Parts: sequence; structure tokens; C-alpha cells
Amino acid sequence: MPPNAPPDEVFNQFPDWTDYHPLATDAALKESLARAGAQWAEPMLNAHAQQLGHAQTFELAELANRHAPELDGFDTRGRRINSVRFHPAWHALLGMYRERGLVSLPFEDTTRQGRWTAWAAGFYLHGQIEQGTLCPATMTQACIPLLRREPALWGALGGKLLSHEYDARDVPMTEKKSIWIGMGMTERQGGSDVRANTTLASAVGVGGRGGEYRLNGHKWFYSAPMSDAHLVVARLQAPDGPLGCFFVPRWRDDGSRNGVNVLRLKDKVGNRSNSSSEVEFSHASGILIGEEGRGIPTIIEMATYTRLNCVLGSAAILRSALVQALAYARRRSAFGKRLAEQPLMRSVLVDLALESEAALALSMRLAQAYEADTAETVDTDAADAPLERAWKRVMTPAAKFWVCKRGVELSGEAMEVFGGNGYVNDSIVARLFREAPVNSIWEGSGNVMCLDVLRALSRERGALELLAADFADAASGEPRIARALHALRALSATAPDQLEALARVLVQQLVLIAQACLLKRHAPAFVADAFIASRLASPTGPGGVAGAIDIRGMDVDALLERALPPSAS
Repeated sequence: MPPNAPPDEVFNQFPDWTDYHPLATDAALKESLARAGAQWAEPMLNAHAQQLGHAQTFELAELANRHAPELDGFDTRGRRINSVRFHPAWHALLGMYRERGLVSLPFEDTTRQGRWTAWAAGFYLHGQIEQGTLCPATMTQACIPLLRREPALWGALGGKLLSHEYDARDVPMTEKKSIWIGMGMTERQGGSDVRANTTLASAVGVGGRGGEYRLNGHKWFYSAPMSDAHLVVARLQAPDGPLGCFFVPRWRDDGSRNGVNVLRLKDKVGNRSNSSSEVEFSHASGILIGEEGRGIPTIIEMATYTRLNCVLGSAAILRSALVQALAYARRRSAFGKRLAEQPLMRSVLVDLALESEAALALSMRLAQAYEADTAETVDTDAADAPLERAWKRVMTPAAKFWVCKRGVELSGEAMEVFGGNGYVNDSIVARLFREAPVNSIWEGSGNVMCLDVLRALSRERGALELLAADFADAASGEPRIARALHALRALSATAPDQLEALARVLVQQLVLIAQACLLKRHAPAFVADAFIASRLASPTGPGGVAGAIDIRGMDVDALLERALPPSAS
């Protein structure tokens, strides 16, 4: 205690860091925008970042998560209404995202260069402040490519999906200015095994694509039940019938509520601002989208997009955790020094900074692959198309596995920088820690992602060699990458009956090589060299305990200054 200080004076304690500009203070993100030709989006992104960084927006995030949604299943006279009530902070945050045009940005002008990177940057910035509002935004965005192939639905709803207006009313879609779409895949008996689903869909009339059906059954996880409609997987006609994908609205065309009964809201570890539910279908009206028997491929196409969002969401958590930890460590003193000056703490902070930048680099490269795959004019050389497909098909589940896992571990490490202050519920890092696991679990757990990578490599013949060739320029000048790539090729040649048990090893190595090559190609040398030394040439192995790296030979000051300029914190 300082001399003569009053006994109740608080000193050497600092609040969570707010009132900053999360884009202006992020050199790597600005470089990603320039590299993708997305500078045209900077006015919107700067305005969004400025709004997000305000202390008042952080307060909205805290309020939305403290006051979780509540279910009003019935009105005062016992009529089912299945209404979910949200704190006003939820609507403020969700409206903020929609009004920036971020829900529909990748699909509005599919000839515009950098649109996917611009969207990814907006998603990444928003996710650093609040993640729950990104759930309905993610699913709504992901359904757009599917619904565009359904002329009747798109004709009625396309403008509402692309709208920048926020309309929170729970009324029939015909009355709304904009709409949200959710997803219902899993059932209690199957979980990730969607083929075990038992919900039945019976045709009203002739049925078929675009035809009406009645759904009866249940969903164990029904994401964002307040959405205006959901895409749902159900069996056609019989318990052993083929699976189809159905568009199930909250309201029927006649203005009555559809038979989707919300049984309860899930009491989740994190993602508290967002509602997840269990539902039962009671003769619920649904429209078949896609072909009969193609329910899983149809919904998986949607999940391919949402998995990218999971990667970006976890990258955002890594970035936010780093920023909070570094800003605090530069102000807090212990044992006669600022925490950020303590040698062992510097190892931890450097490790967090390297992980964060690598996650961002990988996320943004994936965004470019999605842009190449959805362009209406070919601005990618035709010879590059197979490579972009390999990035999208193989590296999306690989990145979801690794980046989401790292988000769980390293958000906990950032919490430890704050000591006990990080372990209280009103701490920003505590919310990040609770939030992180959902990205790893939702849309396929770690094992499901690794098995999906193996499946993609077996079906997309030559995909691994395409990726390896893409890495070759970085590997040719860096023997540590070259050795890791050689080991990856050898591992991939393992007999299929043995490779499944090694899938996590293979995917981890694939992602680390990809991140090392991207940093070698695009980041300053001191970043790439430190990442390679700590991930591909470390005696503790990749993904070890945070801070268990040898920072001798690393430009620690440059790494931490790049991560967050000292003048900002």
C-alpha cells in the first residue's frame, strides 16, 4: 500500500480493457483486408469496430449474458405461444450486426473481390465482444445458398434474408422486414449420428421438392428457437424412409402458429445470451428443400458454412483473450515489476500472440477459398479451382478442430493472467472461457471433424498433394516446415484401418503446417520464425502448455507490440 493511503483505497487493480478500437489496434487483421483487396469495406468495418469497442457495448454484452433468454411457453389462458423473451441488450447487439449488412455481405455482390474477407473481419470483430448473437446470424447466412436454389421460397423470402433492417417482431414472415433462420439436426438418441433420426415427415398431397409435409417428432438441440424458420432433417413417410431437409416456419401461411412446441431452453455452460432448445413437432408444416433422400448432404452444405464461422468465432475468442491479458499485464505489478516485464509471463503472452495471429491467418485464408467457390465471375484461375476446393473441403474441418480446441485451452490461460479476478463471472475473460467450448462442440465435435478430414482426403483424390504443393514455396526455404510436411505425407500413407486412431495427430500436423506456411508467406519474419520454432521445432511438441516455449532468439518486444501497440493499452 502506498504511504499514507487510506485503508480502503484500491490500488494496483485495473478494470477489463474497453474503449479501444479493435480494428485500428490489430495490424494482422488490417493486413488481411489489404491482401484480399477488401479495402473498400474499411469504412463500414471501422465504424463497426469503433461502436464495438465502446465501454457501453461491452456493457451490453455483459447484460445480454447475465440476463439469459426466458421461455414463455403459454399465454395467460393456456394457449401455446412458444415465445422466447430477450433482454434489450440482445436486440441492440443483434441489430448492430444486421444493420452493418454482415449477414448477407458474401452473397450480395458475388463479383466483388474481398467480400468474404470483409465479412469475416466483421464477424471476427463482433465475436471479440459478444458471441451469442453470432449464432442466429451464422445460420441465417449459411442458409442463403441453399434457399437460393428453391425458387418459390427464395422469391418470397430472398429480400428478407438479404435485408439490413433488424426486425425483432415474432409475427408471420410475410409481415416482417427481415428474417432469421435456425437449424434442427440432432435428436436425443443420435447426437452427431443424424442417420439415427426418427422425426417423420408425411406428404400433404403429392409431396416432393417444394411440396408441403407434416412433421412429427422431436429435436434435442434446436438452435435459436426464436428464429422465423428452421432447416430440419426428418425421415420421409416411414421410420426407415430416406432423410430429407425441410424448411419449417414458426408461423403457418394462414397466420396460425406452427406446431413447433418449445419444451425448454437449454441451461448452457456458456453462450448464455443465445437461446438453444428442445422441441417437439406436432403436425408441423414444412417444405422439402433439395431432393428426397438428400437431407444430410443438404444440411451438411449449410454446416460447411457454419463450421467456418466456428473457426472465426474461436479466433475471435483467442484475440479477445490476448488483448485483455496483454492490456492487464502491462498495467498490473507484482514482485516489483509489471507483469508484462516478467520473463515467464512474457513467454505466456508471446505464446498467446502467436496462436492468435496464426488462427486469424488460417481463418482469412479459408474465407478466400469460400469466395473463390461462390464467385459468379471467375476471378480465380481455373487451374486454382481444385486447390480452393481442397482448402474449403479439407481445411475447414481441420481448422475447426484445431482452432476451436486452442480457444478452449488458451482462454483458460488468459484467465490465469488475471488470477482470482479472472475467475469471477463478471470478468470478460471468464465469459470467453465459458463461451469457447461451444465452437468446438457445435456443428461437429473434435472427433467428428477429424473423421471428416479423413473422409475428405479419401474422396477428394489428390487434395493433400494440392495442399502440399501450395505449401511448397514456404517449405523450400524452411527446413523445419519441409521436415514436418514429409512426416505428414508419411503419416497419411498409413493403412486406413490404423489411420482413424491417428486422425487427431494428422489433423493437428496439417493445421500447424498450414499456419506456419501462411505466416511465412504473409507475416513479418519475426512472427513466422517464432511460430515455426515453437510449433514445429519445439522439444515440448505442438500444442503444449501455453508459455512452455523457448523465447530466446525471439523478438519478444516486437511480437507483443504487433499484438497490441503499447500506446493503445
